[in-house]
Amino acid sequence: MKLTSIASGSSGNCTLVSGGETNILVDAGISCKRIKDNLTLLGVLPESLRGLLITHEHSDHIGGLYVFEKRYRVPIYAPQETIEEIRRMDKKGEIDPELYRPIVADEWFTIGDLSILAFNNLHDAACPVGYRIECGDRAAAVCTDLGNYTGYTVRNLLGLDALLIESNHDLNMLQVGPYPYQLKRRVMSDYGHLANDRCGQLLCEIANPRLKYAVLGHLSQENNIPQLALDTVRAEVNEGIDPALAEQIYILVAKRDEMTETIEF
Repeated sequence: MKLTSIASGSSGNCTLVSGGETNILVDAGISCKRIKDNLTLLGVLPESLRGLLITHEHSDHIGGLYVFEKRYRVPIYAPQETIEEIRRMDKKGEIDPELYRPIVADEWFTIGDLSILAFNNLHDAACPVGYRIECGDRAAAVCTDLGNYTGYTVRNLLGLDALLIESNHDLNMLQVGPYPYQLKRRVMSDYGHLANDRCGQLLCEIANPRLKYAVLGHLSQENNIPQLALDTVRAEVNEGIDPALAEQIYILVAKRDEMTETIEF
């Protein structure tokens, strides 16, 4: 399997996951042109994609969806509540209703060589989900946009080889930063975004001998710094689990405006 973050952050999110002969995208929060250009660099034709998984309907996750779908007509997988929100916002009717494939959280479905499970996240959207994606004996997950995590979250992230996980903000930067008070409260709430230290603590709870890659994603431009996120998460992991287990996890930060290195597992 392979995982490539094409873009990650509050300005747009898009991830390519590949397994066997199957390529899928998770979210389309950047322009159609950027998606196409980056897929071309990766040797993937947009029209060859077997599916586009949507985590939720916020603009940084579906901003490029309408043009992309009008051009390439890739099946869209999302919970029914999310589909209804996307259709409500589709004022020009750019997406053919036949492209929607409603899914249900906690029920496995298949796209080509991939087995996929959506699981609920705590976030202020209609029905936000993360995705666990498996191919043969390999497993990855994309889990962003969650204000907190629970035992349910942990159970869905056990036994992974790699994941893209939210490390949105540094709490101190957020508290003293430029956001208005109500927005700060939203980000810090259980239905907002995951802080660096909580991201590290979540990694400690799901660490296992298989887990080799953790990509830190959805970093805030105003309330985080890539090196700070990396250092904070690494410190939590180093202090929270067995040193040998911690050492085997390669932690990297997903880039905001360009592709991050592909991880293969």
